[in-house]
Amino acid sequence: METSVLLLVCLFSAAVFIFKAKLSSPLRDIPGPKSKSFVLGHLRELLQQPAGLAEFEWQRIYGDIVRIKASFGSEQLLVADPKALQHILCSGYKWRRSPVRREMGRLSSGKGLAWADGETHKRHRKLMIPGFRASETKHFVPIFFACAEAMSTEWKKAISKSGEKSQVFDFTEHLSHATLDAIGIAAFDYDFGSIHNHENELAKAYQGLTAKAFRAPSNMGLLVLDLFKHVPSTVMEFMNDHNPRLKPLHHVARVGNDVAKQLIAQKVEEIEQGTPNKDIYTTLVQSNLQESSKTRLSGEELVAQMRNLLFGGHETTTNTICWAAYELARNPTLQDKLRAEIKSTERRIKDRGESEFTLNDLEAMPLLNATCKETLRYYPIAIHLFRTAHEDDVIPLSKPMIGTTGKVITNIAVPKGRIKTEDTLGMPYANLVTFAAGSRSCIGWRFAVAELQTFIVVLLRNFAIESTPKLAKIRRESALTMVPVIEGELDKGTQLPLRVYLVAE
Repeated sequence: METSVLLLVCLFSAAVFIFKAKLSSPLRDIPGPKSKSFVLGHLRELLQQPAGLAEFEWQRIYGDIVRIKASFGSEQLLVADPKALQHILCSGYKWRRSPVRREMGRLSSGKGLAWADGETHKRHRKLMIPGFRASETKHFVPIFFACAEAMSTEWKKAISKSGEKSQVFDFTEHLSHATLDAIGIAAFDYDFGSIHNHENELAKAYQGLTAKAFRAPSNMGLLVLDLFKHVPSTVMEFMNDHNPRLKPLHHVARVGNDVAKQLIAQKVEEIEQGTPNKDIYTTLVQSNLQESSKTRLSGEELVAQMRNLLFGGHETTTNTICWAAYELARNPTLQDKLRAEIKSTERRIKDRGESEFTLNDLEAMPLLNATCKETLRYYPIAIHLFRTAHEDDVIPLSKPMIGTTGKVITNIAVPKGRIKTEDTLGMPYANLVTFAAGSRSCIGWRFAVAELQTFIVVLLRNFAIESTPKLAKIRRESALTMVPVIEGELDKGTQLPLRVYLVAE
C-alpha cells in the first residue's frame, strides 16, 4: 500500500513540475550549480553529505544567493546574504515554515510551538514567553551547575574505580542524561534522575533522537520528504504516523505524552491548592488558565508544549555542548586559558563573600563568552531554516550580484507559494542566526546560552579534555539538527568519545 501511495504521489508531482517547467522561472537569472539528477536535484548533496560541505562550496563559487534544485526540477534559494536573511526572518509571518518542516516539528514535539504557524504560533508564543524572560533565566543557573556537577561526580567515581588517571566517556550519552535532568528541574520542577539511572525510559527515548529518526536519508527517503510538500497535511500526518521507519519518534510521543499528562495534572492541583512552583511549565499552565476559552491552549497543545520544551531544551543543548567539548579537546591551550579565567572569577566570587556563580558572573567572562559564540556560530544546531513565501515579496540584497545573463541584480522578486527559500549560516544573540530571528526566534535562547556557559565552566574546572583516535573520524551529520557521528559507524547514532583527566584542585 505504501509503495502504491508513493507511486501516485510521484506521478502527480512529476506532472505538476513538468507543467511548471514550461512556465518562466522567476529565478532563472540567479546563478547556481547544475544538478546531476532531475528526480532528486541537489537533495543528496544537501542532506546526505556532512553538514555544510556542499553549502560552503556553493557559497564560495556562486556567492551569498544560490539557486539550487529539489525534486523534479523545482527550485529553491540558498540564502546567506545578511540583508536578505534579516528581511526573510524578520517580516512577521510573510515567510513561513515549509509544510514538511512543520511536519517534522509535529513528529518530534507534537502540535506545539515548533509546529504552529501564523496566528496559532502567535498565540502559543505569547503564552510561552513569560517563562523565558531574562529575569527568570538567572534562577536556572544553580540548577545547571547542580546537574553538571552531578555528572562530574559520576565521572570522578568512574575514574577512581578504574585505577587509571583518565577515562574515555561518550559525551553524547552522558550529556544527554545531564541536560535531561536540567530541563526536567528547570522547566517542570521534576527530577528525571537520569544522571544516576541510565535506564530511565524518557532519557533512553530522547538520547540521539534526531540521529535515529532523520540521519542520512536514502534516495527514496529524500524523494518522499520533498514530495510531501504537495500532499495535504492530514494525509502526510497519517502516512508518518503509520511509517515503521519513524518508530523512535512514535515511541518518544507515547512516553512524552504520558509524562506530560501527569505533569499537567500535578501543576493544576498545585495551582488550585495555592502552592505553585516557579518552573517554566507551571508559569505556562497558570497563564493558560487565565486566558479566555478562545485563546487558551487545548489539552493536546499543553502536552505538545511539554514535548517541545524537552526536545528544544535537551537534545539541541546536548549537541551544542558536545561540539564545544570537541573543539576544546582539539585545543588544550584554549582549555588552559579558560581554566585560568574560571579560577579568576572564582576568586572574585569569594572576595564578595559568596561561593556560587551567578548569571552575571558567567556573562562577565570574555573568553568563555567568545568560546560560546564561536561554538554557536560554527556549529548551529538548526543547520537550515526553511521558509516559504506566504505572499508575493521582494527580497533585498546587501550588495548587487551579477546574474547568469550578466544583468545586475539588486533584489529578487518571489511569488507567493512558488519558491521555497532556505536560509543557512551565521539574531537575538550576538548577531547569530543560530537562534533564528523575528517572530520565530528561539524563545529559549538565554536558557540555552546559560546552560552552555555553565557546563563548560564545570567541565574545565574539574577535568582536562583530550582527543581520542576516533576524533579524526568525527563527522558533522545533518539529521534535522547537526549531530556528531563517527564515519563508518553511522548505525551507532551520535557518538563523541573523549578522554577525561582530573585536574588539580
